[in-house]
Amino acid sequence: MDLNYAWLLVPGVLALVGAAALVLWRKKGTDDAVLVAHGDRLASLPSYQRLVRRQRIWLAVVVGAALVLAGALLVAAARPILASSQRPEQRSRDIILCLDTSGSMSRADSAIVDVLASMVRDFQGERIGLTIFDGSGVQVFPLTDDYSYIEEQLGRAQSAFDQRGGDPSFFEGTSQGRGTSLIGDGLAACVTNFPRLGTEQRSRSVILSTDNYLAGRPIFTLQQAADLARSNQVKVYALNPADFGGATATEEAVGLRTAAESTGGTYFPLRSTTAARSIIAQIQASEATATKAAARGLVADTPEVPLVIALAAALVLALGLWRVRT
Repeated sequence: MDLNYAWLLVPGVLALVGAAALVLWRKKGTDDAVLVAHGDRLASLPSYQRLVRRQRIWLAVVVGAALVLAGALLVAAARPILASSQRPEQRSRDIILCLDTSGSMSRADSAIVDVLASMVRDFQGERIGLTIFDGSGVQVFPLTDDYSYIEEQLGRAQSAFDQRGGDPSFFEGTSQGRGTSLIGDGLAACVTNFPRLGTEQRSRSVILSTDNYLAGRPIFTLQQAADLARSNQVKVYALNPADFGGATATEEAVGLRTAAESTGGTYFPLRSTTAARSIIAQIQASEATATKAAARGLVADTPEVPLVIALAAALVLALGLWRVRT
């Protein structure tokens, strides 16, 4: 046990010593003294000596109880604390929204952002990040578990998708590549936005929203980006709003499904909020990786012992004063 205000003990002890010195050195007055003849005979009586011994014992009890009471209150005023450190275990998942912001994707992006925003408050330990891409990838916000901030940023994203061009600053930096809808480059950017890849074991997932209609010359093909995700144990969950689940799948839909499933993720062809909720449910159902959080110092007030001692001393003091006076 430590004392947060240990310096209080020094002036407190000096005050107690000073008070005791004043009591001991104080000159006793004789104005009220009563002279009694043959007092020595009275003092020699066994009953008198017995009463004197009892009085001295109770006076000693009173003085001792008063000292214990003062000492216990002084220790309590010094604020006893118990300091310790703890490294709690966290079971967390990292999720990056990876959204194709080409014109054909606005409605789908708005839907998946809306679903995630409605589920944020139910998350426990998940870190969320958002990266958008068209000709190039831009990180809107990094992985964080500040859910109030996530809701604020997702609201801004949804507003930008619902009113394309209403907030042009939201899409700044997404047109720097060699073309548009460079899906491979976008997915690779999302994968590399996970911190400590290869050095820290965590459950990592990418929710990729794209129709896989490539228009340009990417640095990474979609399959190369999927291979990058798989090699870093990142699962890709793809949502394709251009695939309505017909009997004949397009080449783009087949390629997107193959890439997502090669990482251990899932492909969804439907343009609906049900598909987005299914993705979130699958991610939450996956086993989270147990990690040790940074050590945290814990300080707890522990005034119970000195206060209990002070209470007991006060009761003894009250009893002693009563016996001395009777």
